[in-house]
Amino acid sequence: MEDINYEESGDNNFVRMSLQDFEIILEKVEPEIKKMNTNFREAITARERLSVTLRFLATGDSYTSLQYLFRISKQSISTIIIEVCDAIIKALKDHVKFSYCVPFLDGILLFQKLTYINDSLGAISGI
Repeated sequence: MEDINYEESGDNNFVRMSLQDFEIILEKVEPEIKKMNTNFREAITARERLSVTLRFLATGDSYTSLQYLFRISKQSISTIIIEVCDAIIKALKDHVKFSYCVPFLDGILLFQKLTYINDSLGAISGI
Protein backbone atom coordinates (compact mmCIF):
# COMPACT_ATOMS: atom_id res chain seq x y z
CA MET A 1 0.00 0.00 0.00
CA GLU A 2 2.95 2.28 0.55
CA ASP A 3 3.46 2.46 -3.22
CA ILE A 4 0.12 4.24 -3.70
CA ASN A 5 0.73 7.96 -3.95
CA TYR A 6 -1.65 10.30 -2.15
CA GLU A 7 -0.74 13.39 -4.13
CA GLU A 8 -3.54 15.59 -5.37
CA SER A 9 -2.28 16.11 -8.92
CA GLY A 10 -4.03 14.44 -11.85
CA ASP A 11 -4.29 10.65 -11.85
CA ASN A 12 -2.49 10.35 -8.53
CA ASN A 13 -5.65 11.32 -6.66
CA PHE A 14 -6.28 7.67 -5.92
CA VAL A 15 -9.12 7.94 -3.43
CA ARG A 16 -10.70 10.98 -5.10
CA MET A 17 -10.14 13.41 -2.23
CA SER A 18 -7.45 15.70 -1.00
CA LEU A 19 -4.74 14.35 1.26
CA GLN A 20 -5.88 16.72 4.01
CA ASP A 21 -9.46 15.41 3.87
CA PHE A 22 -8.19 11.83 3.82
CA GLU A 23 -6.04 12.46 6.90
CA ILE A 24 -8.94 14.12 8.76
CA ILE A 25 -11.23 11.16 8.11
CA LEU A 26 -8.45 8.70 8.98
CA GLU A 27 -7.84 10.48 12.27
CA LYS A 28 -11.54 10.22 13.15
CA VAL A 29 -12.04 6.56 12.21
CA GLU A 30 -8.65 5.05 13.01
CA PRO A 31 -9.47 4.01 16.60
CA GLU A 32 -12.55 2.18 15.32
CA ILE A 33 -10.94 0.38 12.35
CA LYS A 34 -7.40 -0.27 13.59
CA LYS A 35 -6.50 -3.95 14.07
CA MET A 36 -3.60 -5.45 16.00
CA ASN A 37 -0.72 -7.45 14.55
CA THR A 38 -0.39 -11.07 15.63
CA ASN A 39 2.50 -13.52 15.69
CA PHE A 40 1.15 -15.05 12.48
CA ARG A 41 0.41 -12.02 10.33
CA GLU A 42 0.58 -8.28 10.10
CA ALA A 43 -2.78 -6.57 10.30
CA ILE A 44 -4.14 -4.50 7.43
CA THR A 45 -3.45 -0.92 8.48
CA ALA A 46 -6.17 1.62 9.13
CA ARG A 47 -4.80 3.67 6.19
CA GLU A 48 -5.18 0.68 3.85
CA ARG A 49 -8.66 -0.09 5.17
CA LEU A 50 -9.82 3.47 4.61
CA SER A 51 -8.18 3.59 1.17
CA VAL A 52 -9.90 0.40 0.02
CA THR A 53 -13.25 1.68 1.21
CA LEU A 54 -12.93 5.14 -0.30
CA ARG A 55 -11.70 3.67 -3.59
CA PHE A 56 -14.72 1.35 -3.63
CA LEU A 57 -17.14 4.17 -2.83
CA ALA A 58 -15.56 6.57 -5.33
CA THR A 59 -15.22 4.22 -8.30
CA GLY A 60 -17.54 1.29 -7.69
CA ASP A 61 -14.71 -1.11 -8.53
CA SER A 62 -15.50 -4.78 -7.96
CA TYR A 63 -14.02 -6.63 -5.02
CA THR A 64 -11.96 -8.64 -7.51
CA SER A 65 -10.49 -5.48 -9.01
CA LEU A 66 -9.73 -4.11 -5.54
CA GLN A 67 -8.20 -7.45 -4.58
CA TYR A 68 -5.54 -7.13 -7.27
CA LEU A 69 -5.08 -3.42 -6.73
CA PHE A 70 -4.53 -3.60 -2.95
CA ARG A 71 -3.32 -7.20 -2.65
CA ILE A 72 -6.02 -7.96 -0.07
CA SER A 73 -8.41 -10.91 -0.40
CA LYS A 74 -11.98 -10.35 -1.60
CA GLN A 75 -13.28 -11.84 1.62
CA SER A 76 -11.30 -9.35 3.70
CA ILE A 77 -12.35 -6.46 1.45
CA SER A 78 -16.01 -7.29 1.88
CA THR A 79 -15.62 -7.16 5.66
CA ILE A 80 -13.38 -4.09 5.62
CA ILE A 81 -15.82 -2.01 3.58
CA ILE A 82 -18.70 -2.70 5.95
CA GLU A 83 -16.58 -1.99 9.06
CA VAL A 84 -15.11 1.22 7.68
CA CYS A 85 -18.46 2.53 6.42
CA ASP A 86 -19.94 1.93 9.88
CA ALA A 87 -16.98 3.77 11.45
CA ILE A 88 -17.35 6.69 9.02
CA ILE A 89 -21.06 6.97 9.81
CA LYS A 90 -20.34 6.98 13.55
CA ALA A 91 -17.48 9.48 13.25
CA LEU A 92 -19.23 11.92 10.93
CA LYS A 93 -22.83 11.65 12.09
CA ASP A 94 -22.73 15.14 13.60
CA HIS A 95 -21.22 16.63 10.43
CA VAL A 96 -23.49 15.06 7.81
CA LYS A 97 -27.21 15.73 7.77
CA PHE A 98 -29.56 13.33 6.04
CA SER A 99 -32.81 14.34 4.46
CA TYR A 100 -35.49 11.72 4.28
CA CYS A 101 -37.63 13.97 2.11
CA VAL A 102 -36.58 12.60 -1.27
CA PRO A 103 -38.71 13.72 -4.26
CA PHE A 104 -38.89 10.29 -5.88
CA LEU A 105 -39.57 8.46 -2.60
CA ASP A 106 -43.36 8.77 -3.06
CA GLY A 107 -43.08 7.05 -6.43
CA ILE A 108 -40.98 4.28 -4.97
CA LEU A 109 -43.41 3.69 -2.12
CA LEU A 110 -46.31 3.59 -4.58
CA PHE A 111 -44.39 1.14 -6.78
CA GLN A 112 -43.74 -1.09 -3.76
CA LYS A 113 -47.38 -0.97 -2.75
CA LEU A 114 -48.62 -1.84 -6.25
CA THR A 115 -46.08 -4.57 -7.06
CA TYR A 116 -45.22 -5.93 -3.62
CA ILE A 117 -41.52 -5.67 -4.51
CA ASN A 118 -39.55 -4.47 -1.50
CA ASP A 119 -36.23 -3.64 -3.19
CA SER A 120 -37.64 -1.28 -5.76
CA LEU A 121 -35.48 1.64 -4.59
CA GLY A 122 -32.45 0.07 -6.20
CA ALA A 123 -34.43 -0.94 -9.28
CA ILE A 124 -35.81 2.52 -9.91
CA SER A 125 -32.72 4.54 -9.03
CA GLY A 126 -30.38 2.24 -10.94
CA ILE A 127 -28.32 1.17 -7.92
